[in-house]
Parts: sequence; structure tokens; C-alpha cells
Amino acid sequence: MFTPMIGMPQGAEWLIILAIVILVFGAAKLPELARGTGQALRIFKTETKGLRDDDEKEKVEKPAELTASEKERIAELERREAEIKAERERLSGN
Repeated sequence: MFTPMIGMPQGAEWLIILAIVILVFGAAKLPELARGTGQALRIFKTETKGLRDDDEKEKVEKPAELTASEKERIAELERREAEIKAERERLSGN
């Protein structure tokens, strides 16, 4: 079975990585670095939640109001439907 040469760091490897980070950034910069990373993650999370909320609002929004011509067309279709219904009743009565 093939085992990868590079895997997730474990135990002592994390300590070595932490020591290298401290050497590169300095112990004084680590809290500032962690704070900045935390703020960036919070902003990212807030923005993605906002985008999801916007998408849901678009799906739930009310349909637009009907224009006067659309209302006239609906009234005309309802009138024709009533005429057809009356004609059906007249023909079925014979």
C-alpha cells in the first residue's frame, strides 16, 4: 500500500512549526497576527451570511404589481370564461 511522503503534522512537528513561526514573525507579533486573522475570518463569515440572506430575500419577495393592461387582460379572460361556462350550461340543459 502506498503511503504519502507528506502528511498532516503531528506532535513534535507542530512544535517545530510553531518555533519557526516565532522566529520569523517574533513573539510580539503573534497576538497581532492572530487578532488580524480572527477579524478577517469574522468579516468573511458575516459577508457570506449576508450573501445567503440576500439570496433568500430575492426568492421570497412579493411579485410585482400588475399593470393596468395586465389587469384589463385578466378581466377580459374572466369575462370570456364566464361566457363559455354559461354556454356550456345552456347546451347541457337541452
